[in-house]
Amino acid sequence: MQKFIIYQLFVRNMGQRNWQPGGSLQENGCGKMSDITQDYLDNLVINLNIGAIWYTGLIAHSTTSSFDGFNADNPNIVKGKAGSPYAIRDYYDIAPELALKPTERMAEFKSLLERTHKAGLKFIIDFVPNHVARSYYSSTDNFTDSNFYPLDGQLVLPVHILGADSYVENPAFATGNNCFSTQPSIYDWYDTIKLNYDNRSTWNKMLNILLFWAEQGVDGFRCDMVEMVRSEFFEWAIQQVKLLYPDCLFIAEVYDKFHYRQYFEAGFDYMYDKSGFYDALRSVCAGHQPAAWLTAEWQFLGDIQPKMLNFLENHDEQRLASDFFLGDAMHSFAPLAVSMLFNKAPFMIYSGQEYGEKGMQQEGYSGLDGRSSIFDYCSLSYYRNYTQLQAYLFDRYHHLTCLATSDLFAKGECYDLMYANPLSAIFDPSALFAFMRGYKGQLALVVANFSSTRGVIKISIPEDAYRYFSSSRIASFEEYIIVEPYDYTILIA
Repeated sequence: MQKFIIYQLFVRNMGQRNWQPGGSLQENGCGKMSDITQDYLDNLVINLNIGAIWYTGLIAHSTTSSFDGFNADNPNIVKGKAGSPYAIRDYYDIAPELALKPTERMAEFKSLLERTHKAGLKFIIDFVPNHVARSYYSSTDNFTDSNFYPLDGQLVLPVHILGADSYVENPAFATGNNCFSTQPSIYDWYDTIKLNYDNRSTWNKMLNILLFWAEQGVDGFRCDMVEMVRSEFFEWAIQQVKLLYPDCLFIAEVYDKFHYRQYFEAGFDYMYDKSGFYDALRSVCAGHQPAAWLTAEWQFLGDIQPKMLNFLENHDEQRLASDFFLGDAMHSFAPLAVSMLFNKAPFMIYSGQEYGEKGMQQEGYSGLDGRSSIFDYCSLSYYRNYTQLQAYLFDRYHHLTCLATSDLFAKGECYDLMYANPLSAIFDPSALFAFMRGYKGQLALVVANFSSTRGVIKISIPEDAYRYFSSSRIASFEEYIIVEPYDYTILIA
């Protein structure tokens, strides 16, 4: 498949402008599926060259809010007022808070699906295979105790919300993060129950969930925390789904780069490159590693490099512009250029990233951590106050995504130039990263500057690079090049 760009959209935040720390649904409101209009989707395609949307938080999950036919959960087993979208309450249902008319939520979901496909976009949702909410119940193929891990004794929760009824669970069940104790800590996933894959019926039930959503028209699944589930299940389940839906995409959230190949061989189309390129770029940005260190990271991947999903933000990671990462969205262009343009792998943008969202609000349960909360009813700052800086950042993302999806960068080969450019008076490999891309006679030279100093540099391009691209020497590539601080320069010939 040709390189494409995925847009992660946390639906709950969509278009919301109210913000009261720790506010309820009534106080702060909530984004709706209907807020995602045809114009909005068309503009994502036109302006950011998006090829797929990962709709985060669509599936019904634990919450302190109640709706017609949908009771609120006990607050003691919900993180935040809104609840985690990864504490699934019913795999076969849509979160009622995301619908204008909660009783018609499936119809509104299907309308969103139709709008998404009309825009030419793939529709991706979460598949959470490792755990469910403590309140899980479905009228379709429900779980039994044998699908979980019962423990000896009653559950003792680490929190008790003032005024809330006590929550009784006896026997207690192991938590989603493998806490096999009846007394999970505040740091455990105490709002979830781990699924038992030693029981073959769990495999069958989870496959049926995938098939249900594929039958609805969903084009793919971002699979949560796959390393916590045996890879044999995914190998079997993906094969079963692809027998009926051969184009269905499976994206694995993998954290350990030494597990990448294991899940690639299990059949995943793409895998998070978290502990590889993401962690490496973050270390370079922080000054902990030289830019030249990036070479070893892509070499480690070998032939699976095109199967990785590159990103610099998602709901788990701190925002680029946050005080915990770069502190300024204007410092993000060098890592963006490398992550988006270095290879053929797809790239993911997290909603708000293209506007420099900082994630520095103390929304409630989430606290001040450089992330946009997934536990609270909150909004993104750019919905409330659109600035000239945000408009400028959006234009830069537009330019980069146009390049990334062009044939030169989407289909072309890559040549890393770092080995030919050691430390010298005209090149600093601790701050600069240089590479070439080539496709059908067209070449590009990309130089990213991770430092605060303007670079006036000269790139040494070996004969082998031109032979690799079956090209003659290009004089403009070998003249002095200016690269602004925290930015990149691209020459195309």
